[in-house]
Amino acid sequence: MMKLCLVLGLVFAGAALGSIEKRIVGSKTCGTERQYHVEIMSLQGGKSCGGSLLNTRWVLTASHCAEQMVKVKLAVNSDLPMYKKIWSFLKGSSKVTEQDINTKQQFTYKGEDGKAHDIMLIKLNQDMSAKVPTIQLPPEGCTKPEESKQVQIGGWGAKKAGGTAANSLKCASTEIIKCGENDKPNSNYFSDETTTMCAFKSGVETCFGDAGSAVEYKNLLHGIIVSNPVDTCVSTVVMLDICYYRKWIQETIRANP
Repeated sequence: MMKLCLVLGLVFAGAALGSIEKRIVGSKTCGTERQYHVEIMSLQGGKSCGGSLLNTRWVLTASHCAEQMVKVKLAVNSDLPMYKKIWSFLKGSSKVTEQDINTKQQFTYKGEDGKAHDIMLIKLNQDMSAKVPTIQLPPEGCTKPEESKQVQIGGWGAKKAGGTAANSLKCASTEIIKCGENDKPNSNYFSDETTTMCAFKSGVETCFGDAGSAVEYKNLLHGIIVSNPVDTCVSTVVMLDICYYRKWIQETIRANP
C-alpha cells in the first residue's frame, strides 16, 4: 500500500517527535481528475492501497492490496457538492460508497503454471451510481507504452507508513524506462518482461499507499502500480502492463455477473 509522493528532500519533524518525514512537493492536486480512484483498506489493519473503478460493479487493483477482508471506498475524489454528499449520508446511500468486500469477491490472475500475479479484480456488493466516473481500458490487442513515453500516476498522499494522509488526491507524470533486474513485484508474485513495465522521473516517487493505483496513458488504464515501499519511497515505479491482462479482465467480469 502506497501513496504517491514527489520528494525533493527530507525535513526534520521536530525534536519532540524525533522522526524524519518526507515532504510531499512537486505534485499537483488532481482536482477533478481521477474521480475513478478507489481507496482499499484492510479491516485487519496494515494495508492501504489505491484502485480503479472500471464500471458500476468492478474495481481493479493489486493482489497484495487485498487477499483478505477489505473496505473499499469509492468516489473519494468526487466533485459532488458538499450538500449532496451530506444528503447522501442522511439517506443512507453512503453505504454504497463504502463497502466491505470478502475474499469470495476478489479475483487474482493466475498463469497456466498456477502462479499468482499481482493484479486483482474486486466485485462490489452493490452497484455504484452510473454518474460516478470510471476509467476506460485500452482495447484488446493493445501494447504497452514504449520507452520515453509519459504516463500519469496518482495517489492519496500519505507521507509514510502510518502517516497522516493528504487532504486531496495528488497527480504527477513520469516516463517509461527499461526495467532493471530488481524492478519487479513482490517475490510472492510472478513477473517477467512481458508483464512488467517501469517508469522514472527525477523527484517523482511512489510511497506507502500507492500500490494498485492507475497508470494512465492517453487517458486509458495502461498499468497499475505494484511497487510497495513501506519505510521509504522508491524512485523507479514498477507497474503491471494492463495489455497483458486485458483479455482476462474481460473474461472474469463476464463470467461473474
